[in-house]
Amino acid sequence: MNVYTLFLNRARAWPARVALVHEGRPMRYDELARSAGRTARALAAQGLRPGDRVALLSENRAEYVQLLLGAAALGVIVACQNWRQSPTELRHCITLVRPQLVICSARFAPLLADARVDALVNGEVPVLNLDQGHEAWLQQGQRAGDVPLGQADAEAGLFILYTSGTTGLPKGALISHRASMARACIAALDQLLVPGDAFIAWTPMFHMLATDSTLTTLLGGGTVFILDGLDLPALRHLVQTERIGHLVVIPGMVDKAIEAFSAPGFSVKGVRGVGCMADLVPPAQIEAITRLVQAPFLNSFGATETGSAPASAGLLAPGQPVHDLSKRQSSLCLIRLVDDEGSEVGPDQPGEMQVSGPGLFSGYCDYQAHADGGARLRQGDWFAMGDMFTRSADGLLHYVDRKKYLIKSGGENIYPAEIERVLGTLPGVADAVVIRQPDAQWGEVPVAYVVAADPALDAATLIARCRGQIAGYKLPREVVFVRADELPRNATGKVQRNLLEAAHARRRAGGP
Repeated sequence: MNVYTLFLNRARAWPARVALVHEGRPMRYDELARSAGRTARALAAQGLRPGDRVALLSENRAEYVQLLLGAAALGVIVACQNWRQSPTELRHCITLVRPQLVICSARFAPLLADARVDALVNGEVPVLNLDQGHEAWLQQGQRAGDVPLGQADAEAGLFILYTSGTTGLPKGALISHRASMARACIAALDQLLVPGDAFIAWTPMFHMLATDSTLTTLLGGGTVFILDGLDLPALRHLVQTERIGHLVVIPGMVDKAIEAFSAPGFSVKGVRGVGCMADLVPPAQIEAITRLVQAPFLNSFGATETGSAPASAGLLAPGQPVHDLSKRQSSLCLIRLVDDEGSEVGPDQPGEMQVSGPGLFSGYCDYQAHADGGARLRQGDWFAMGDMFTRSADGLLHYVDRKKYLIKSGGENIYPAEIERVLGTLPGVADAVVIRQPDAQWGEVPVAYVVAADPALDAATLIARCRGQIAGYKLPREVVFVRADELPRNATGKVQRNLLEAAHARRRAGGP
């Protein structure tokens, strides 16, 4: 049993049902199955074998899903590249997975060229352009002969998504067939996506929100509407004409969705649930969007490594004031809260959330250093979320704080080390510390406190020098210049971000 064979079950049961719609063009389940088979055979003709990796750099499009399913059929792993990254970050991410093939759309070919990945520059790894010669490449699959499809073990890797690392560089999280199937089951059990529901894939497909829900929808016999980013008129039209399971809205665009849905003539055909990450959305926006689409807001807590689980079973009633953001544990997962020694804490005591269950990822991969990709999580292992919670007697989970400092901006995770690593290399910078600042649109944004070695250094110059080295959403929204002794440090010399963050809040409020 794997993702491909389960998808084939749906294609055989409902061949004429629409699986994908992209740019107004529908693709039936039987057509998508044939396309996935052609893709698998083309990969085999290219010399790829089970366990090999394909790096995919592309906008949302039908070919993205076809490649995911074709790779699943052959047992190949798709490393979904983040086109928001700088060339330096992209080079790291591609090198990390040591792909045997790179597939890139024409739109992002310049970015791929700027990344200057050694294996690509040297011609060791072929690059396929999705917009030039893709059909001819698919036809090469006829040379592959009788290729066995659907043989992948449930524990085999399916795709790789990248998540920010505490060391300042992204990490590749390996998601298995087992994890993807379990996440589909969790979504169904918790009524997040019911079989047959439609899904609008507008967030980038290198992100968990789009990949998980797209595969879940296809395994459930629903239709995936693919949008190339946030297209509000198209989103509004689909909400009016289709029955949507999970309508994704994320921090930073909820206000835009409210404006689009508030225009005259809007009506909703049927939405099961809307939103995610309620903690990062202003309560007034939650109340407004749920009233407009007549559906509850998903009070979620999850991660790339876990999927929508472990604490996303709770829903906020539509059109009601938001007072309580406590979380409900998701199905098919185990949660424990532990202290620094790893012992479980008692009721109402803060502890770091650890998660176990079939939806968990398989570990962080590093094919550059290890032929097998590196350390793997084993069945029964626990994954530490890095977030502190308490659990009350009624089983509800209450968020306390992050154990490790993290900035969540518009649905993206940003670790300060990512930005500090770049700032520290810039001329004129003696020291730099990055903190988070609340933001009405994005939830949180990064702010840099900088000790300048060059008194002529200014904020605009500093941000300009960062641009191109880190993704745009990671650029500091503000730079504050301070003396070295103005950075609060503990006895070991580490900057105490919580104190600096409090001082920054006072400064913004006009206090001492």
